[in-house]
Amino acid sequence: MPRLSEVIAALDALWPPASAEDWDAVGTVCGDPDQEVSRVLFAVDPVQEIVDEAVKLDADLLVTHHPLYLRGTTTVAASTFKGRVVHTLIKNDIALHVAHTNADRADPGVSDALAGALDLRVVGPLVPDPADADGRRGLGRVCELDHPLTVREFAARAAERLPATAQGIRVAGDPEALVRTVAVSGGSGDSLFADVRAAGVDAFLTADLRHHPASEFIADHAHSPLALLDAAHWATEWPWCELAATQLDEISDRHGWDLRVHVSKTVTDPWNSHSPSPGAPN
Repeated sequence: MPRLSEVIAALDALWPPASAEDWDAVGTVCGDPDQEVSRVLFAVDPVQEIVDEAVKLDADLLVTHHPLYLRGTTTVAASTFKGRVVHTLIKNDIALHVAHTNADRADPGVSDALAGALDLRVVGPLVPDPADADGRRGLGRVCELDHPLTVREFAARAAERLPATAQGIRVAGDPEALVRTVAVSGGSGDSLFADVRAAGVDAFLTADLRHHPASEFIADHAHSPLALLDAAHWATEWPWCELAATQLDEISDRHGWDLRVHVSKTVTDPWNSHSPSPGAPN
């Protein structure tokens, strides 16, 4: 069995920590570099429900997309929910490793997995990484559909292909407009509107779209067919867990590690129910 330090070195090669945003907190949160690793669990959120799942699975390593501590803290007391997560992990000899914006920028990365889940062909990054001479890394992806769909049909495809959540898929734009090209970005994406505009795509699928940026973006495109599709944050990033698990499986086979790699199917999206307004547009 490999040591934790060996597995982390392999993960860092996939998602270099140096490529993360300056404000981000990626890397190993807890774990003994010399401990042996035989079972790994991938998940989006390092919440107690996922940590309890790792304990039941007898995992040695939990890899999450979202950081546990994005900002500084002065306590890991078990009286706080994050402290309780740390206590549970350490008591059960489970390491926690985070790949966040470094996984967003990777090739393949979070948005490649999202595009794959939607059966889209990736053309290139939405925001290319200037440090990548090959032009493959960066934030978001510009994609093509295998055949044109209406916005309504593409939204239905997204609702069917992405993990089910209370939110589903919200749409802004003409539901009958044709979609041939799409920009996608896993996680919060309304900071990328200028890049979407420059890409000249027919639709943009992402998450966490806020009222004012979305309203202004649609107003700016009142005479164009560009549509916005807003999915749940967790749902747009969960496909990366499957991609990452496959990547680690391949590394394990190559090195003869015989790792058992799992993906959590626990829904950790915070919204758990939805009541449509009577007479609301559908």
